[in-house]
Amino acid sequence: MDDSLDDWFAREILVHERALVHYLRRCWPHTAEIHDLRQETYVRVYEAAGKALPTAPKSFLFATARHLMADRRRRARVVSIETMGDLDALNVLVEEASPEHWLGGRQVLKRLAEAFDRLPERCREVVWLRRVEELPQREVAMRLGISEKTVEKHVAKGARLIAEHFYGLPAQAEAPRRGADPEEDGRGQRQD
Repeated sequence: MDDSLDDWFAREILVHERALVHYLRRCWPHTAEIHDLRQETYVRVYEAAGKALPTAPKSFLFATARHLMADRRRRARVVSIETMGDLDALNVLVEEASPEHWLGGRQVLKRLAEAFDRLPERCREVVWLRRVEELPQREVAMRLGISEKTVEKHVAKGARLIAEHFYGLPAQAEAPRRGADPEEDGRGQRQD
């Protein structure tokens, strides 16, 4: 081992241990893993410093910890795929997509697209942003310049209209009433 690297590590990196642990606790939801994250961060920093000493050790330490947490989040999202030998021996039914199954799926998708296309323009836009792009309600409201309550109403209305079209339910004939339009406030004024 290189004594000068060990001295550098103790002098420039280990002095920030308390701040590093605080940072990890604040950013990482699994407190049982904080010790492992800290140690792995130290290992990465030490190995990198063995090749070339960083010019800003503290920044390098925290950047390494941030990258390590990002790597762990990415790995947690990956689904493990294990190869299986003989599926018949495991008594697992493997259903292949028959042409009928495939065509049925295509027909359902077509009906869903038709139902979506029939939505009023603003309602369609809100449903797309909330349900397809999965944007938070607040962001949709800010992006479209409407209230969060209006976003909620558009999503509910869109779901109802899509279900009515998709499942062939009769449209509910509602008498126009004050405040029924999702883009109106309680006084009958449009919110756009």
